[in-house]
Amino acid sequence: MRSPVCDMLGIDFPLLAFSHCRDVVAAVSRAGGFGVLGATVHSPETLERELKWIDDHVDGRPYGIDVLIPENMSTSGEKDVTWKSLESRITPAHRDFTRRLLKTYGIELTTTEVSADQPQPFDGTRALELLEVSFNHPIRLIANALGVPPKAMIAMGKQHGVPVAALVGAKEHAVRQVAAGVDILVAQGTEAGGHCGEVSTMVLVPEVIKAIRPMREVPVLAAGGIMTGRQMAACMAMGAAGAWTGSVWLATVESETSEIFRKKMIAASSRDAVRSKGRTGKPARQLRSVWTDAWDRGEDSPGALPMPLQSIISRDAFASIDRAAAAGNTQARDLVSYFVGQGVGLIDSVKSAGAVVQEFKEDFADAAEHLAMLVAE
Repeated sequence: MRSPVCDMLGIDFPLLAFSHCRDVVAAVSRAGGFGVLGATVHSPETLERELKWIDDHVDGRPYGIDVLIPENMSTSGEKDVTWKSLESRITPAHRDFTRRLLKTYGIELTTTEVSADQPQPFDGTRALELLEVSFNHPIRLIANALGVPPKAMIAMGKQHGVPVAALVGAKEHAVRQVAAGVDILVAQGTEAGGHCGEVSTMVLVPEVIKAIRPMREVPVLAAGGIMTGRQMAACMAMGAAGAWTGSVWLATVESETSEIFRKKMIAASSRDAVRSKGRTGKPARQLRSVWTDAWDRGEDSPGALPMPLQSIISRDAFASIDRAAAAGNTQARDLVSYFVGQGVGLIDSVKSAGAVVQEFKEDFADAAEHLAMLVAE
């Protein structure tokens, strides 16, 4: 396919698949797409193991990694912030609210002990350490979300000859990213799972392309609600160089999600994917649950804490929820949730990642043929 992204990444079909699961990353790349491993949850040691495994299972196909370095957090500008030091900033009201909520559904909140020097969630210094590890492997892309990548990240990419991608949710963000020197933009509409803005993909993609055109040529990947090859073709008809996808891979057999969550995805409608601050402290689209309703609309809710404090609350809470649900607590299922986009309404079954890539290719070809017929007529 004639796309600048194909040339930059060494692929034939510009379908990028973001996943926290190494199995999905390897399967997508083997099938002709481009897997991108979400590395934010890893330490340098665990990331090294994951990338080594991908190297051994990707059959020499290219892949990339994604980190999360927010420009704006409640701890911005502070030095040597640890997970332990942040725990003391969580108010008793927030802790009590969390425990009461889980207890109502028969769930005991179990906390996980962390080391004294464990970095805060979304720590920028740790993210750069992860990038250093990744360059010991044949990665072909590094990507960042929640702001302009730090200068050190862009410099690393140039030093190693690896393109740097950045996610944007508004045209003004795109202009800043291009000025900073990124190589690929991911225009992520509000339909997307995880952290997202308020502008729809259909509007955002052409808006971003138009805004950056006077500056320089930067390929734009469309993201947000893209679950089929027809949607991918539609975005490329608007000028996108390919698609960045995430939610569609959660319903694959290789995914890290639980069987309970997969069943909830299949039963969900697009309206069940809501933006909530209840998990990270920033608006993030996820499957609606008792948890999101309680934090967003509960009469006794203390309100979500700013990032990264809310992530400290939610990490142990969701681990406890998932354990209880897996152990047979039917009430706990009402709280089971995960980041997922509005495209969840298009999920009707669980498939292999390779089968999803093949469906994207076939669906894309059908859409292209349909457009060609319309033009011929």
